[in-house]
Amino acid sequence: MRNQFAETLYEMGKKDSSIYIVVADISPAGSMGKFRDECGERFINVGVAEQSMIGICAGLALKGCQPFAYTIATFSLYRPFEMVRDDLGYQNLPVTVVGIGGGVIYSTLGGTHHAQEDVIIASAIPNMSVIAPCDPLEVVEATRYCATQKKGPIYLRLGKAGEPTLTENAVEPWEFGKIRYLRRGSDTCILSYGVVTNKAAELADRLTAEGDSVSLVSAHTIKPLDREGIAQALAHHKRVIVIEECAPGGLASRVKEIAWDTEAKCTLHTFTLQDKFIHNYGNHDQLLAAHGLDVDLIAAAL
Repeated sequence: MRNQFAETLYEMGKKDSSIYIVVADISPAGSMGKFRDECGERFINVGVAEQSMIGICAGLALKGCQPFAYTIATFSLYRPFEMVRDDLGYQNLPVTVVGIGGGVIYSTLGGTHHAQEDVIIASAIPNMSVIAPCDPLEVVEATRYCATQKKGPIYLRLGKAGEPTLTENAVEPWEFGKIRYLRRGSDTCILSYGVVTNKAAELADRLTAEGDSVSLVSAHTIKPLDREGIAQALAHHKRVIVIEECAPGGLASRVKEIAWDTEAKCTLHTFTLQDKFIHNYGNHDQLLAAHGLDVDLIAAAL
């Protein structure tokens, strides 16, 4: 995802001189390095000064530019939170705050690098939209949208590297603010977003092999949430499952709210990160399993 974001933004930045990238202590590699080398005046590295990163982006946006604030998720959103809220949200500026490694992707670096509440925190800021693509192809669509929109600030939550392609044969196109069916079925609907959607796809394969007719949905835009689309999913499936790499209070909670408001008759199961700091050392899959986000564990709970 990270490489695809850099490549897409590099290609757009060559044609659009309003695009700026402001990073905080990130070594530019690949296409990010090419952007720095070829568009040097529009690439700014502030070092370990994340508050300045956000403030500079706000100033650029006020001058009509299209800036991206880019670093590891905990440092792009948590450390400069006051500036994200006041400089970007309050002034409703079209700045994209890019959070690399949302959730517990930076597993081995410990709690300081785990952004397990990021979607909830970003969603709570007025005017802030939140996008979390599920694979590199959705990253392309999301980046193009962020680089051209003027509606307000966006938190773009990305993975790191090695994510599989899940949407190549999706039955619906990517559209900001709308859920997207990757597969359509009639019995069970699995809603997910971001990197953990690969586990949702694995669960969908398992349920299909057991004779279930399964819909797989990418809820890539967490805010503004497609309430109508989710209400339809709840109404047209016997069972709905939400799999989310975020602490309680994100998509799962919103789906429960919509289910209550619409008096949905389906069975609803939600699986999220736990509301705790888990002091385990391991890779990403091991951290997810410790939180209960493992396909075997989910299948057993169902």
